[in-house]
Amino acid sequence: MTAHLKLIIADDEAPARNRLRELLADISTITIVAEAQNGKEALNLANEHHPDIVLLDIRMPSMDGIEAAQHLQKMSKPPAIIFTTAFDSYAMQAFDINAVDYLLKPIRLARLETAISKARALLPSQLEALAPLNPQRSYFSISERSRVLLVPINEVIYLRAELKYITVRTAEREYLLEESLTHLEQEFGDIFVRLHRNCLVANAYIVGYEKRAIESSRDIQNEHDNQTEIIESGDKQWFALLKDIPETIAVSRRQQHIVRKT
Repeated sequence: MTAHLKLIIADDEAPARNRLRELLADISTITIVAEAQNGKEALNLANEHHPDIVLLDIRMPSMDGIEAAQHLQKMSKPPAIIFTTAFDSYAMQAFDINAVDYLLKPIRLARLETAISKARALLPSQLEALAPLNPQRSYFSISERSRVLLVPINEVIYLRAELKYITVRTAEREYLLEESLTHLEQEFGDIFVRLHRNCLVANAYIVGYEKRAIESSRDIQNEHDNQTEIIESGDKQWFALLKDIPETIAVSRRQQHIVRKT
């Protein structure tokens, strides 16, 4: 007996969604469980319906298909991904090189059936290879209680490395993200500034700096040359003052040039 597959369509153009719906009606093993107009909607619907396959247009407003695929990969059981696109030679070349399945619009039934028959979840290496198609994410995706939560990058106040996780701080709460602080700095260097070896702070949320005495001695590992700074009790250190939260972030000696620029 052939397994029945749940599918979500994500495309910002209604005629394209209608076309896919008509074609999929001829495939008896498919049930369309939801339709989305962008990647963010697709992820929210995937949390609700747990689809086997998601058809993702690569160019959509709010969140495109490439970023949506990255976030969908965080699900406990990631769906298979099939991209759809109008003629986009750059994207098609990336898909071909990395064995990522896609459908070129206008989509034909035979090609759609073939894609569905071999659909599978993307490998991490494939997602990494597609990253240049969408060089900077709009959201962080957080796995929490069997759901994937989207946290807008522009609402993040700071990113702090703690053991193998990154604490993502917004005005409302904290989240845990399993990524590398170094990679986040490379991706979002225009949004966040490194004030300390374990902390990136959003430029938009820094309202000023103040210098105050340290209450207790501590060691600070230098992020550049792996040397240790000794901060003695009574020494003074710069701290960043942040918008919307009472916390402050210490500025390491190596990074004090940032304070001088303000």
